[in-house]
Amino acid sequence: MHTLRQKVKQLECANLHDVIGELREGPLHRELKRLYGDVFEVRVDGYVIDVVRTDGELVEIQTGGFSALRTKLDALLDRHRIRIVHPIPAERRIIRVDADGEVLSTRPSPKRPGAATIFEGLVSFPTLLSHPHLTVEVLLCREDHIRAPAPVRGRRYLRDPGQRRLVEVLERIELRGPHDAAALLPDLDGPFTTRELAKAMRVPLPLAQKTAACLRALEVFEPAGMRGRAPLYAISA
Repeated sequence: MHTLRQKVKQLECANLHDVIGELREGPLHRELKRLYGDVFEVRVDGYVIDVVRTDGELVEIQTGGFSALRTKLDALLDRHRIRIVHPIPAERRIIRVDADGEVLSTRPSPKRPGAATIFEGLVSFPTLLSHPHLTVEVLLCREDHIRAPAPVRGRRYLRDPGQRRLVEVLERIELRGPHDAAALLPDLDGPFTTRELAKAMRVPLPLAQKTAACLRALEVFEPAGMRGRAPLYAISA
């Protein structure tokens, strides 16, 4: 009886999780689902999948971090082909609106992240990129970010939430293995630190550190000694 109650409780929690996921779905997520198929929110082996394509490929649209996908991938990847689609706002316009939806201001964002931003997500499970059933598709997009008239103060810092809306897909980049991930990097000479990697990639140091962790796990990078207290990396032969 206790086991039966546990199973019922698990089903209830799973259904609740699905409902919460649908309620939290933003416009960017919905727009991208329409680009990849017409069969949405299908349950496969106990997991709800964003899109199931006619050829059987499972598509997960991931607009945020990848860590939430780990359990699903572990359960499904050996039996199904899975594509993770991750949009990156390579060009973004910030639009502030009032409570009635009237536009107050419009300006371009100074940030122009590139495809290498995908390492922010891949660091959650870098070795899975070597799995033959997994494709990670990076979408470089033009987006509108709809925000309130001003940021709001949280407990520790200002927050400026909003909704991402797709304007145009500028470029699609597929990652099917370590070599595709390595192709996102600029040319690198000799052993280098993560700080030097950040300078070459023109990205903040934390992203370069995640990139190095991913490519080390994929055996694209190898340890190359130390320079003072900083570890050195080199491209594997």
